[in-house]
Amino acid sequence: MADTAPRRRERLAGAVARRGFARVADLARELGVSEVTVRTDLAALETDGRLTRVHGGAMPRGLVAERESSLEQSRARLARAKSAIAEAAAARVRSGQSVLLDVGSTTLAVAHALVARVELQEVVVVTNGLAIALALEPGIPRLTVVVTGGTVRSLQHSLVNPLATTLLEGVRADLAILGATGVHLEHGVTNVNLPEAEVKRRMVDSAGERVLVADSSKVGQAHLGRVAALAEIDELITDSGIDAGDAAALRAAGLRVREVAPHRR
Repeated sequence: MADTAPRRRERLAGAVARRGFARVADLARELGVSEVTVRTDLAALETDGRLTRVHGGAMPRGLVAERESSLEQSRARLARAKSAIAEAAAARVRSGQSVLLDVGSTTLAVAHALVARVELQEVVVVTNGLAIALALEPGIPRLTVVVTGGTVRSLQHSLVNPLATTLLEGVRADLAILGATGVHLEHGVTNVNLPEAEVKRRMVDSAGERVLVADSSKVGQAHLGRVAALAEIDELITDSGIDAGDAAALRAAGLRVREVAPHRR
């Protein structure tokens, strides 16, 4: 007998809670119903306060949702600031260089900015982000795109250990462009997710130069996963919304801070 709506919604809520982020298309296929039905059910569950809908799917409401956003949610937040930061970071890349490109919404914008730089030639980009690899694909063959491998983490569409750092242990890149959820004077660069923080640390170790791309909302924040000390980062590129006192303190600690103005609409 087919699932009743309440029973089906219980299954949907359970799937979203287990995964952290679930796509509408995947849920529809697993339950044997239409995507329209899944969207209707997700809307009802959101009204009941049991989950939060995001572009393309849903994620849990509560601790996980509050601490870490999906890539889709993060991408929409401060989009103009992230676009400006990304263009500034992409401008640092030169033809013939090798680049490690971390996961995240701002680094995804960096991927698009690299593709837009049509004058770049023979650039190798190594990433552990599935969405980033796809965003870089239009730049092939000017860009050579290498994916680390590893275990898929759905919330950020990232590849993490086991196996994500195996390739990174065998490379030495010219530049690492990294994202993070926290930049703190005392605690350094941190990330809310431990498996991703582990990969970020390996990227720091495997690059000759390290650039951190983080919008101003991340400054002053500290989270569980330690990525790097401020001394291990060559430059922070952030938006002009950064608190003047925070910027001054970071500079006094020896970190080069570059502020860029968000794009106008």
